[in-house]
Amino acid sequence: MQLRFGYKASAEQFGPTALLGFGVLAEELGFDSVFVSDHFQPWRHAGGHAPFSLAWLGALGAKTSRVLLGTSVLAPTFRYHPAIVAQAFATLGVLFPRRVILGMGTGESMNETPATGSPWPEPKERTQRFREALELIETLWSGERVSFPGQFYQTSKATIYDRPAKPVPIYIAGAGPVMARMAGEKAEGFICTSGKSRDLYTETLLPNLAAGLQKAGRARDSIDCMIEMKVSFDTDRRRALEDTRNWGALALSQQEKHDVKDAMEMERLADALPVERTASRWIVSDDAEEHVGKLKEYLDMGFNHLVFHAPGEDQPRFLKLYAERVLPLLRSLDR
Repeated sequence: MQLRFGYKASAEQFGPTALLGFGVLAEELGFDSVFVSDHFQPWRHAGGHAPFSLAWLGALGAKTSRVLLGTSVLAPTFRYHPAIVAQAFATLGVLFPRRVILGMGTGESMNETPATGSPWPEPKERTQRFREALELIETLWSGERVSFPGQFYQTSKATIYDRPAKPVPIYIAGAGPVMARMAGEKAEGFICTSGKSRDLYTETLLPNLAAGLQKAGRARDSIDCMIEMKVSFDTDRRRALEDTRNWGALALSQQEKHDVKDAMEMERLADALPVERTASRWIVSDDAEEHVGKLKEYLDMGFNHLVFHAPGEDQPRFLKLYAERVLPLLRSLDR
């Protein structure tokens, strides 16, 4: 498939106005896509942000003309009824034809529990809810007067009146075999994140994605294989290293953060980490060729859509450096 290179708009780190400027700049500098996180709470309390992603995507769509726009990722299972997600993305699809992507996942307790007061269920129930939400969204996009008798979600003679001629592509995010297989069976794209064990990608995620595609009778190139790349690139290597402190929470293990529902507690845990550990999830570099060599490892695995998430406060500096020094080298690989 065609190689694509996108920008991850860090809604947890920047307010909506600044973030909007970064998204517009990404298009001007030649990035192919802009994806935004959908969080109710950020990873940090002090200086954290959590703008409403759906309103923000509408503003970005109005200020740009080319880049693909999407969530990475939204959970259509707790804060939102799936029918509302279907309606919102149908509207975005009408406003910005062939430019909108709905990226979905099963969610995290820190985003879903504070806004709903609901207990955070075990993975099995979260997956069941997700499957049902996905089915309902697709049904609403394709039918009229939909009465959906689900276990978790119901509708009664529901119709979405304003929707694009072609449904918005759905990308499924996953960090394990079940969601990867589901993406292969049902989605137009798969989303995961970088910086984990190589075996996770080569032995678990990508083989299960392929198994899902095979089960559905789909070709390997029928799905956009997207990965959020955690990159800290700067001409000053020490600065690139120190920038990762903003996102120390990513270096916490699943056991350390599994039941954390409070941004202040997440911040406390992250700030206790040394910089060597906060940098462990990131490709930290001051050399463009070395940097591209590490990115190429993911392309060689089979990912074709790299979305770059930079941790530093000076996002325009990152975007301009990346567009000048890294993107040309990456695009040369697609010739």
